[in-house]
Amino acid sequence: MKSTFHGLETARRAMMTQQYALSTTGHNIANANTPGYTRQRVNFSQTEPYPNVGMNRPMLPGHLGTGVKAGSIQRVREHFLDVQFRNENNKVGYYGTKYESLTRMEGILNEPSEHGLASLIDQFWGSMQDLSGDPEDTGARVVARSRAEEIANTFNYLHSSLSTVKNDYKAEIDVTIKGVNSLLDQLNNVNKQIRSAEPHGYVPNDLYDEQDRILDQLSNVLDIEVKREKSSGKPNDVAEGAVTVYLKGPNGLLSAVNEEGEVEPLKLVDALNGDALLLFHKEMKLDAQGTFEKFHLVGADLVKNDVKLENLQDEDIKYELDYSVLPKGELKALVEAFGYEGGKGLYPEMLANLNEMAKNFANEVNSIHKIGFTLPNINGEVSLGEDFFSGMNNGDAAAMIKVSQTIKNSVDNIAAASVNVDALRDDNSIEYEGESYSARQLYTHLLNQPVEKRDYEAIRELLSENFDGKLSTPDDPATSFKLNMDKAFAGDGSNALRLSNMKDILLSFSSGEQTQTATIMSFYQSVIGEMAVKTQEAGRMLGSSEGLRANVEFNRQAVSNVSLDEEMTMMIQYQHAYNAAARNITMVDEMLDRIINGMGVVGR
Repeated sequence: MKSTFHGLETARRAMMTQQYALSTTGHNIANANTPGYTRQRVNFSQTEPYPNVGMNRPMLPGHLGTGVKAGSIQRVREHFLDVQFRNENNKVGYYGTKYESLTRMEGILNEPSEHGLASLIDQFWGSMQDLSGDPEDTGARVVARSRAEEIANTFNYLHSSLSTVKNDYKAEIDVTIKGVNSLLDQLNNVNKQIRSAEPHGYVPNDLYDEQDRILDQLSNVLDIEVKREKSSGKPNDVAEGAVTVYLKGPNGLLSAVNEEGEVEPLKLVDALNGDALLLFHKEMKLDAQGTFEKFHLVGADLVKNDVKLENLQDEDIKYELDYSVLPKGELKALVEAFGYEGGKGLYPEMLANLNEMAKNFANEVNSIHKIGFTLPNINGEVSLGEDFFSGMNNGDAAAMIKVSQTIKNSVDNIAAASVNVDALRDDNSIEYEGESYSARQLYTHLLNQPVEKRDYEAIRELLSENFDGKLSTPDDPATSFKLNMDKAFAGDGSNALRLSNMKDILLSFSSGEQTQTATIMSFYQSVIGEMAVKTQEAGRMLGSSEGLRANVEFNRQAVSNVSLDEEMTMMIQYQHAYNAAARNITMVDEMLDRIINGMGVVGR
């Protein structure tokens, strides 16, 4: 037989459950502006009806309800939207970092502009053309030297600036790796707390929020896949569990060999075994060119103990991560900017192109300059030109190029004049490619070759050894002495004109694994154009990814975010339910008062 006080217990349960709901609503309102907070709701469920099923149950017309209870407090979250968000967040991390690195490069090169390298080279051609018109003018020579110094200084500046930014990206990679380590360590700790709470029936919603916050941050840096693992014991039905984080490569999940020798997906965080946490070691192995070669994944205990990479044993290294399997995200974009696989990457390739351009430019200028002649010295003697630019023996030509000390010492050493052909010997025989020529004939032959095939070394060698002059009295065979004619004339600017026309000469450039034939300016324009296209593409992909991420985030917030209007409405609803339950207790109390104090008065 049911108790007379049954109504009181039913109303009490209602009051307590509505109190839970009001407290949860207050918690939602308090955290309306908390980043990463997911609104919560109380899952109401009926308590067990009376009587229970059994052979000795009382004969009642049906089950009598015993009230309500708060079954659980659950987060309102759609995990499918989380997966979508992290996929787009990973793309934003990759393309955002790539776009930033390219825009920084564009800012350094500053093309097209009046102060860029292309404009300075054009001005150098112009100064040489001006010099060809008046080769004895000291002012024109000083301007030509100044233009050359500007070009050398600009090459030096661009190489230095790009190298500095490249090294900054190495430091940023180190910082990012430490950030990844910290996130994975935090996630492992949150997993442990969740696994210690869930077996006892608790639903640690705030820990789930922290878990998702860390996963969102991690997805920006690495491409990950998340799997939730159910806790042991007696977890609540709405318990979400700890997470195992897998690392994804270009072709799906990466695999590693476990301690039993079996191949399994590579786990950054193992929810079932917290000790199996894998972290990026803080040190990065570099190849001989100073670019990225591979990361190493090692146990968390080794990283925390600050074990150096060179001290690791083979069994300590869980996985080696080179560029070919590096997951997309911010970290991959940083590696691509810094460089990988012996010279590939945004900044190494741009530096290589600058070095190639500086080398070809300086070598071609030097080759032409060395077949010309300087102004006469105080004794009236002219000399063959020397190198116009120096510092080209180093691999980093753009960093080392400079105007040679000979040109700096005197602008008279600019070899603007060509040889006086009449001063070359015409009575000797020189073998060249199976043919015999006099010095004068060979010079003409070599100079008439296509510019791209002109043998400047042979011309210089010819000009160094084959001046003989003419007899002072050619009609008098008794005269034995000879008078050397002028090798070159001060008013001749034809070699300066050759330097000016160098802008149209096709040169061979090695760009990565490819070789192309182009003029200096067309090669530089192709380099700048390729950079601009990459920047535009990265910006377009970034905009698209940000738009998709914003759309997914909007949908996610629509599900999980706190709406103050909705919470206030729910608060009023729970408050009225609480008041009604309290009124029910008052009503039952009045009934009991009537039974206890008002019944049985008859007969007194």
